[in-house]
Amino acid sequence: MKVSIGNDHAGTKHKFKIVEYLNKKDFKVVNHGTDLEESVDYPDFIHPVAEDVKNKKSEIGIIICGSGNGASMSANKHKGIRSALCWNNEICKLSREHNNANILSIPSRYVSIEQAIEMTETFINTPFEGGRHQTRVEKINN
Repeated sequence: MKVSIGNDHAGTKHKFKIVEYLNKKDFKVVNHGTDLEESVDYPDFIHPVAEDVKNKKSEIGIIICGSGNGASMSANKHKGIRSALCWNNEICKLSREHNNANILSIPSRYVSIEQAIEMTETFINTPFEGGRHQTRVEKINN
């Protein structure tokens, strides 16, 4: 599986650990994020992730900023993107099962690195249920 990842300065430490986890699982990772902790503008690092997922260059995306909100809002500007801001594993699982989320947005200031890795694993391994949820998902980009 190919995963695109993007982050601002608040998500650098989380990103490094998530990439390490993904590499151990033999995923191909495309890093669009900053590797520094100096202040940057998150949209510059999030839009390329959304484009990768939208254009099927990556199966999923992971985006990280302090609150997760700005990153998710930026990603969701792209047609066909369903970025889910997740702060616990249950919400992460539901975002895949019910909403067919294709980008996981992680709020680095509110979840530990361990929680972020757990959510990453859940996001990757949880399939979309389809069925009654499919019609709802199709209405998102109307």
